[in-house]
Amino acid sequence: MKNLLKNWGETIAGSKTRWVTLLIWIALVAVVSVVWPQVNDETTGGSQLLPEETMSVEASDIADEQFPNDAGVPLLLVWHRDGGLEQEDLQNINTLYQNLDEDPLEYQSMIPPFEELPPQALLDSASGDEEALTTPVFFSEEATTDDLQPVLSNLQKRITEITGENYFDTDLAEDGMHIRYTGAVGIQIDSTELFSTADITLLISTVLLVLFLLVLLYRSPILAVVPLIGVGFAYGIISPLLGFMAEQGWIVVDSQAVSIMTVLLFGAGTDYCLFLITRYRDELLMEPNKYTALTKAIAHSGGAIMISALTTAAGLFTLVAAQYASYDRFAVPFSVAIIVMAVAVLTLLPALLALLGRTAFFPFIPRTEEMIQKLEDKKGKKVRRPKTKSRFSEWVGRITVKKPWTIITVTVVVLGILALFVPRINYTYGVFDSFPDDMPSREGFAIIGEHYPEGTVAPMQVLIRSDREVSLREDIAALDEVESVGEAEKGEENEEYEQYSVTLSIDPYSREAVAFVPELKNRVEDRLQEEGVKNPEDQVWINGETAGLYDTEKVTSRDQNIVIPVILVIIALILVTYLKSITAMGYLLLTVGLSYLSALGLGWLIIHYVMEEPAMQGLIPLYSFVFLVALGNDYNIFMISSIWKNREQMKLDAAISNGVSSTSGVITSAGLILAGTFAVLAVLPLQVLVQFGTVTAIGVLIDTFVVRPFLVPSITKVLGKYAFWPAMKKDPDE
Repeated sequence: MKNLLKNWGETIAGSKTRWVTLLIWIALVAVVSVVWPQVNDETTGGSQLLPEETMSVEASDIADEQFPNDAGVPLLLVWHRDGGLEQEDLQNINTLYQNLDEDPLEYQSMIPPFEELPPQALLDSASGDEEALTTPVFFSEEATTDDLQPVLSNLQKRITEITGENYFDTDLAEDGMHIRYTGAVGIQIDSTELFSTADITLLISTVLLVLFLLVLLYRSPILAVVPLIGVGFAYGIISPLLGFMAEQGWIVVDSQAVSIMTVLLFGAGTDYCLFLITRYRDELLMEPNKYTALTKAIAHSGGAIMISALTTAAGLFTLVAAQYASYDRFAVPFSVAIIVMAVAVLTLLPALLALLGRTAFFPFIPRTEEMIQKLEDKKGKKVRRPKTKSRFSEWVGRITVKKPWTIITVTVVVLGILALFVPRINYTYGVFDSFPDDMPSREGFAIIGEHYPEGTVAPMQVLIRSDREVSLREDIAALDEVESVGEAEKGEENEEYEQYSVTLSIDPYSREAVAFVPELKNRVEDRLQEEGVKNPEDQVWINGETAGLYDTEKVTSRDQNIVIPVILVIIALILVTYLKSITAMGYLLLTVGLSYLSALGLGWLIIHYVMEEPAMQGLIPLYSFVFLVALGNDYNIFMISSIWKNREQMKLDAAISNGVSSTSGVITSAGLILAGTFAVLAVLPLQVLVQFGTVTAIGVLIDTFVVRPFLVPSITKVLGKYAFWPAMKKDPDE
């Protein structure tokens, strides 16, 4: 492998071929950017994330067929005034709907005849306290979010002209009139606007942070820019490649996946760059020829980089086994990004380093001892020798072989205590729980929830199919969690179908409401069985947002049970193949698993007690597991491979001590950069990304500063020659 990588280095980064490599990359980026669309142009805003066979999706399909609603997609206008709506407010609503009737908005499909209702009749439709009134405007289902954004701006402008005030930007805590929009259209538009600014903010924040950390860690302005150039070129291939795949319908990409992919690319991509750059610097201290030093660096670090990238890509690709679309949509983009970045590190980066040579490290240029002596003779004074290892890294290398049991006991106890908080985590899958409190559609939704029965904001529909007359209204209404039940509706295409609209007496997004879904379904099934309906479990469906949350919890739990074992098996096979040690594979996976659980526990403490969030987003555990297990093993592979190579020439204690101290600097730098890039997700307004960034950043820091430098080498020391089983390596002098 070393000879193969050495030959590879000479091929792509020689004195003549370095220019060819660079030109090939430039040509590739130029061609694919022109021929294929960018990934951001192919993102989908589709909100259907559940598989077709889940109950709520089947119920929705049946409802569309048997109980069609031709009105269109609703935008809900929420009118609210503390103390009660006034006559002027009601007249303004009349005027608005008369305006919409005479001059419809673009894509407007239907409006209720509110312009014909007298003020008192409108007030009868308001909440019980007469402080809030919700009025809908329906739009064509063919209209996209981009189509409706200017339409909503036009509507706000009309309302402001009619009322004489802009009630959309008022503070809800203040008295007076407030107007907010919500409903399907309002939520879609708010989501799109959040991401339209978030992507730019995320990109700028990530680049600035990585640049700052690189300058701080390596004190070289040129070296700080080189990895960013590599990442930029890689993105120049990744974006159109994913855009092409999405255009062909091979994959589905959403804005959330693109945002996290950007973070992953800068974090993991910069890490791979640092692995090669650090080795190149070490080689330059011993080798006067920069090309020879570069080929040696590729030969020594290329294998670890390839295995790390393969492990990460394979781990992330396991998400393709998930049924929930938010997981599945991550698999291909993330895996492609990692593979392309690894190719860039082993092709483009060596070419750039070959062009820059020692200048890349200015002002702290690495030189051989002979070169330093010549420079001292020329200057007539001593020149500072660069340090390849810090005192701290040397101390860490020594302490792991001197007190391994102490380190193992302390770290396992501390990380274990943090892991004990995992079972106490509260989870939520509600769409609004991920949005900022001041988002218009969330504020509008909150007003409805405060002034109408709690279940009004998201009613459920119970659908049944029966070949005999069965009245379920009284049975459903008798349940404690139910506020009211509408009259049964017969199916238009098949009268065997019936639908009941159910308003809950509890918060439809609460865990209590989600847990009520199977109870309600079972109650209806029992009633049908009493009436002699065959196979009642196949004749009952529940539709609505609460049912969707129930299915989401079911599907994501299933995904965790599938994806977690699959990723562990894949990474285990890669580790065994590379390290040729079953024992090492076992304890590496166990330590990363412990790191993950402790990060999740500590993340919950921060999210719940510092950020004051009542619940963690339900998607976080699997998101974080996949990233931390895949990325955490990167550092373990890089460090443990150093120990394995040292073991061929020195005793175990020296191999461990030297392996830890020699990789400490680069892995610490890489860990700080990776954790920093994930922490940048905190600048985004979506809680799911903020929480994901928080937990993942914590996990990376635990891996970087606890698991990799202390726990893993200490376990290796305790196991001794059994750490290499079945190879069972002996000391070189035995």
